[in-house]
Amino acid sequence: MAKEEIDAVTGTATTGHEWDGIKELNTPLPRWWLYTFYACIVWAVVYWIAYPAWPLVASYTSGVLGYSSRANVAADMAALQALRGEKAILLGKADLADIEKDPALLAFARAQGRAAFGDNCAPCHGTGATGSKGFPNLNDDDWLWGGSLDALYQTIQYGIRSGHAQARENQMPAFGKDGTLKKDEIVQVASYVRSLSGLQVPKGVDLEAGKKLFADNCAVCHGDDAKGNQELGAPNLTDRIWLYGSDQDSVVETITNARSGVMPAWTGRLDPVTIKALAVYVHTLGGGR
Repeated sequence: MAKEEIDAVTGTATTGHEWDGIKELNTPLPRWWLYTFYACIVWAVVYWIAYPAWPLVASYTSGVLGYSSRANVAADMAALQALRGEKAILLGKADLADIEKDPALLAFARAQGRAAFGDNCAPCHGTGATGSKGFPNLNDDDWLWGGSLDALYQTIQYGIRSGHAQARENQMPAFGKDGTLKKDEIVQVASYVRSLSGLQVPKGVDLEAGKKLFADNCAVCHGDDAKGNQELGAPNLTDRIWLYGSDQDSVVETITNARSGVMPAWTGRLDPVTIKALAVYVHTLGGGR
């Protein structure tokens, strides 16, 4: 047998492994660490047996305790519906237009809509629905697809470019990426569009050329007066409200590569009463029409 080598500095035996002159010491792990490690293994085995843990072909092991987070959520939702009781039933049966005429029903719808908005919509639109870059402010009166109660209900139900068969759909051409316009032409169009909101444009840019390019390429959706078209989801370019930024680079980027924001369809994710409450809540934020 090979003689055990002892490190001269620490007095600890080595494992015999050496790399680049560095020898590995044979230092056992502390017992408390080993016991903790073994306890974790035992705990894992107990957890596998007690709770849902292992996936199967079409299901999973349910565990001897029969615990299910999905069942707990379902029970909580059922309890919530029972708590809302008669008001929720009335809200579900009421026409959208009639909800805002009934102060008590309106207050209930707004309360439920506010809670649903915080859970589902606030991550994009903000807790106060003020939006951010790429996500519309829902408090103003600027709407891509219309701010009426029915229009909001439609948008919330089916989303925008969500893949749902009834989703709002449009597609702005990528004028630069597709080669429709040259770089200098895109700068001219961007400068002209920004001038409609009274923004300062780069010196030397031919705004008349930009106006003609706009008429030839953009007016078909945004209108000759650039006031937009809600039937197409084309924004008003004269109201100083910019979804992706009003600086020259941002507008050039929009014209060059287009924008294709997506809003999910909430039908199937939220129950019909909650979607109705959301529509009412958003409509009463201040910008609804």
